Amino acid sequence: MLGIENIERVKPGGLELKDRLVSVNRVTKVTKGGRAFGFSAIVVVGNEDGIIGFGLGKSKEVASAIAKAVEDAKKNLVKIPRKNTTIPHQTSARFGGADIFLRPASQGTGVIAGGPVRMVVESAGITDLLSKSKGSSNPHNVVKATFKALLDIRTPEEIARMRGISLEKVFKG
Repeated sequence: MLGIENIERVKPGGLELKDRLVSVNRVTKVTKGGRAFGFSAIVVVGNEDGIIGFGLGKSKEVASAIAKAVEDAKKNLVKIPRKNTTIPHQTSARFGGADIFLRPASQGTGVIAGGPVRMVVESAGITDLLSKSKGSSNPHNVVKATFKALLDIRTPEEIARMRGISLEKVFKG
């Protein structure tokens, strides 16, 4: 997913997932007989406990485009590492023209983020976070850049295992 390995994929069975519509675009195709209208939707689903996914759907009607996007999102569920109500460390990612920066925040700060970033992190159950979106504001690229940034996060346990040292040594340097 998004060219990142070591992702913890999750099966949707038994999860109570909430879907959030990020955006709907009207797409026009000009043909010999006139204009043919279609709709493209991007949706984020999550259980608000660290499991999220996003999906894209296209159809002639808005409702079926959203339904297709939700089904696609359920096929791409991943687990995001969290530390209480925030993320373990700051991270940034770029996808297309969108550049996203995420920083952990102290408890009670809330989610300081705009549109698509807010929907993604709230679906993951992150309630305290600072973010900045630079570059393109295209919702598709912003959602993908946010996912990429969240999937780059590593827990202290993972770092200790990768380096082959104890957890205490990770914090002491």
